[in-house]
Amino acid sequence: MKNTKIAILLIILALTINFANGQPLPTKKEILDKMVVANSYFMNKWPDPGQVIVNDKTRPSHIWTRAVYYEGLIALYRLNPDKAYYDYAVAWGESHQWGLNGGIQTRNADNQCCGQTYIDLYLIDKKPERIKDLKASVDLMLASDKIDDWTWIDALQMAMPVYAKLGALYNDNRYYERMYQMYMTSKTVLGGKGLYNPKDHLWWRDKDFVPPYKEPNGQDCYWSRGNGWVVAALVRVLEVMPKDAPHRKEYQETFEKMMKALIPIQRKDGFWNASLHDANNFGGKELSGTALFAYGMAWGVNNGILKKKKYLPVITKAWNGMVNDAVHSNGFLGHVQGTGKQPSDSQPTSYDRVPNFEDYGLGCFLLAGSEVCKLK
Repeated sequence: MKNTKIAILLIILALTINFANGQPLPTKKEILDKMVVANSYFMNKWPDPGQVIVNDKTRPSHIWTRAVYYEGLIALYRLNPDKAYYDYAVAWGESHQWGLNGGIQTRNADNQCCGQTYIDLYLIDKKPERIKDLKASVDLMLASDKIDDWTWIDALQMAMPVYAKLGALYNDNRYYERMYQMYMTSKTVLGGKGLYNPKDHLWWRDKDFVPPYKEPNGQDCYWSRGNGWVVAALVRVLEVMPKDAPHRKEYQETFEKMMKALIPIQRKDGFWNASLHDANNFGGKELSGTALFAYGMAWGVNNGILKKKKYLPVITKAWNGMVNDAVHSNGFLGHVQGTGKQPSDSQPTSYDRVPNFEDYGLGCFLLAGSEVCKLK
């Protein structure tokens, strides 16, 4: 009788905890299934990976929006090595002759973003043409003294991992040093005193948003996806840099502080608002920033940098929120803010609204899923 009572109490306690914390994290298979269906929706919609992107104007398919998708696809491929994923990515690179939008002379981080996947595919099959133009482009930048190119924080995710991957691939600290110089210029110089606020541990998107610019509620403007790009940049750099690589400590400390700052501003439904410190300025569910934060937190836990007990409930709430409120049965992702630079751009988002680009939101979701899966 005593054992029965104890068992009942334990069941009640477990149910109470589960109710308090919301739904538990799904199984690994359930997480992967959501990733697969979301990716299938996109691949079916874009059977030709080299097809130009047409909305307000015509763009080539190796611009940053599509490049972010392929970051997510490679993450999915590593979990679920379906040859169709690899072939799709290779066909994309081949359709552009493994080149960059703007050619090797480009200094624009957006144009170099495709290089992250080019390098990943090179590591699978070391065909020199896969990284020839990318390396030439970055080497031209190393040969210059200019270090103030990354004038908007999105650029950190677009280009920093390219430098880190080249540094690791060639065992060459020059890539790490130049990456650090450019990163610190963005962090501490641009916009007057830098785009990072060491008080709030969040980033202003660019010089247009540093104080005295304020949100309608009087708070600083911290755009969710912009900060998400920084999180992804730090994760993807830390992931490939050797433990003894120069300046690793700076990236990890900034990453940890950002993660901590995000916990108290998560919404009850698991998402983060587009404006992190003003819930009323186009507040509501937004998937891209939320996915990038979940990606960062899950990666931090999986790599022993963040405490699982503290961050797992936050990650679980974020993943379940996205799956329950944004993923359609056919794989379409709702609540993705379209392109822009601030909370008010491409608004409002909704469950059914199709953003002007469907690729980068999916890339962010796949990156999140790739790390959330590993928690199981």
